[in-house]
Amino acid sequence: MKYAVLGAGAMGLRYGVLLQEAGFPVDFVEIWSPEIEKVKEQNGVYVSRDGENKHLVPINIYSPEEYQGDPDVWIVFVKQMQLADALKRCKNLFNDKQYVVAPMNGIGHVEKLNQYFDADKVLSGTAMIATVLNGPGDVDFMGPAGAGSMKIVNQNEQPDEMTHKIVDEFSKANLNPELTTNFMGTLMSKVILNSVLNTLCTMFEIRMGEFIQAPTAEKLGRQLINEAFDVCERDDIKLLNTREEEWQAIKYASTTSMPLHFPSMYQDMSKNRPTEVDYINGFIYDLGLKHHYEASTHDYLRNLVHLAEFSKSFDPDSLLVKN
Repeated sequence: MKYAVLGAGAMGLRYGVLLQEAGFPVDFVEIWSPEIEKVKEQNGVYVSRDGENKHLVPINIYSPEEYQGDPDVWIVFVKQMQLADALKRCKNLFNDKQYVVAPMNGIGHVEKLNQYFDADKVLSGTAMIATVLNGPGDVDFMGPAGAGSMKIVNQNEQPDEMTHKIVDEFSKANLNPELTTNFMGTLMSKVILNSVLNTLCTMFEIRMGEFIQAPTAEKLGRQLINEAFDVCERDDIKLLNTREEEWQAIKYASTTSMPLHFPSMYQDMSKNRPTEVDYINGFIYDLGLKHHYEASTHDYLRNLVHLAEFSKSFDPDSLLVKN
């Protein structure tokens, strides 16, 4: 099948390049002009693995206004707060035959995708694959070849022939997909993990492997997990893990699969970009309020992240906010 990746950032590049290397035609559609310009200037993207063997991989990249392709499947890796605009710019490229796969961080994207795609053709999921965008046209795949895994789930929880074909081709690209039939439970499993690791590592500017060594890591992690599970139980969301299994998943990610990784939220914060905390900790808190339950620790962390974002807007030599 032919793929188009909307969002040629860290994860979009990893998925697209691996699919391309597996023999599938891939186009990249990007909304960030510096990325488009750099890739075109150097005739591809520089790819390294754990900072080594940096090499140029030719790719096709376009702005939404330039692109004229008709892919079978869209893969979407746009930041939650940028998604509505990106989809609007691409609306003339979508049709009722296309499927979309969006294993994005946080929750809030599915409702936006449903405005442009048939709900039966919308797939989401989770991606436990560490990748870093060093700068425009320069991406670093973390971990050895075949590292990482993902879960894919249909919005209607009924996998069809096309879904199985996507899973098969993702497997050939070493993305290690696992097909599930629990939509919200699958999405929330990553939201809960991110609500611990992404947020705390970002606040204290540490890698996941450093976080897990802290004497307070387990207490903090379990407190956030318990609040999130309390919310999900009130909303009748059946999670894939138990509370204990969720903590063990966080330990495994931090000690074994991605100990050297700075989460994507940290990467955004370090580059003075808005974070997705409202779609992670904020989503958990807001969902709880619908059931008269306050996940207060999640709300506190969300506000701390926003305070950190705000603090970076000040000129260090004055008390004035930067323009």
